[in-house]
Amino acid sequence: MFQKIKMPYAKKTVEISIEKKYLQAVLIPQTDEFDPKMTQEEIVLKSLENPIGTKKLSELAVGKNKIVFVTSDHTRPLPSRVTVPLILKEIRKGNPDAEITILIATGFHRPTTREELIYKMGEEVVDNEIICNHISTNDEDQVFMGTLPSGGDLYLNKLAMEADLLIAEGFIEAHFFAGFSGGRKSILPGIASAKTIMYNHNSEFISNPKSRTGNLEDNPIHKDMIYAAKQSNCAFILNTVINGEKDIIGCFTGDISEAHLIGCKFVDDLAAVKKNIADIGVTTNGGYPLDQNIYQTVKGLTAAEATTREGGVLIALSSCVDGHGGEGFYNSVASAKNANEILEKVANIKKEDTLPDQWEFQILARLLSKYTVIIVTDECDPKIITDMHMEHAFTFDEALEKARSIVGKEATITVVPDGVATIVK
Repeated sequence: MFQKIKMPYAKKTVEISIEKKYLQAVLIPQTDEFDPKMTQEEIVLKSLENPIGTKKLSELAVGKNKIVFVTSDHTRPLPSRVTVPLILKEIRKGNPDAEITILIATGFHRPTTREELIYKMGEEVVDNEIICNHISTNDEDQVFMGTLPSGGDLYLNKLAMEADLLIAEGFIEAHFFAGFSGGRKSILPGIASAKTIMYNHNSEFISNPKSRTGNLEDNPIHKDMIYAAKQSNCAFILNTVINGEKDIIGCFTGDISEAHLIGCKFVDDLAAVKKNIADIGVTTNGGYPLDQNIYQTVKGLTAAEATTREGGVLIALSSCVDGHGGEGFYNSVASAKNANEILEKVANIKKEDTLPDQWEFQILARLLSKYTVIIVTDECDPKIITDMHMEHAFTFDEALEKARSIVGKEATITVVPDGVATIVK
């Protein structure tokens, strides 16, 4: 007897089959079962009418001529086609003549292309609004905004800091070292300088046991981010919560800290599942856009890590159509003899000397030091994957056969269909 399980992959779903006698658990959050009993637009509009800890956005916009609206980049499944038109309408309700600039919070990622912007927001918005990418490596575009609790210098996007009104949108899900996405992450790393991002993502903080999925308490990375958010004077956020279909099921607007915390509680209540330790952990990165590269796929793998015994095998179905996702990330892993060499190296790097993408290859090295990792994809050059000390499979069945050759034919299996949307406790 086999159990069929649907897994998000690229812009579709694929179905895998696992013999029931070996299937230990399928860990699915309640997110997909939650019925808000409203349309996506109704959810957003209701939230805009009832902000948490602030005035309505239309009221905040009165008299503010230079408004900067921060939104996520191409790597985030934020449903901006729904939210952006409603936010712009709300701003112009209070100030029809406001000069609005949409600032793409790229963090340390590459700029978002026109095609990706159209996919995110729709052609009408892209053709008619002022849109620009934050480039974290352009020092002349950043301004000093204080010293982080960790001791690093806080530099933020100059355009945003010179705005009469700064607002931001994002979405809230579990995050593998910041606890949760959304809220303050629109500022740091969203519109922070590369130097600030590096300092915040240092090896000491990444290895801290408090810097984990679903945890904000005493999380040193979160503490820095909260400070950055306050220094930015971001006056209003709109954060959505989405299900597996990338549809909005919750929306939280208002104060960047208050509204975000309430949104995080909403996500935690829906996304938390109890771990069920197995020999093999199977997961995904939630499909497009988060499974575009290996860099992002590390996030989903941490969900499988949480429910797989050490010495076991982690399998991720992830298209990785864009390859590794960063030269520094790729080279730092591929050039090392093994995972322990990477971990030893980063442990000796000072906070102020944090390397580009260090946090990502540090976490991947942590996984590789304890597990065999297999990436299932038919859209990525297998050599990139094997160069990075992982194994490649074109199909799930091929990956499962490889996994069983490592941990035994009778190996138990736990499946986390959407690793980035699930908090394994």
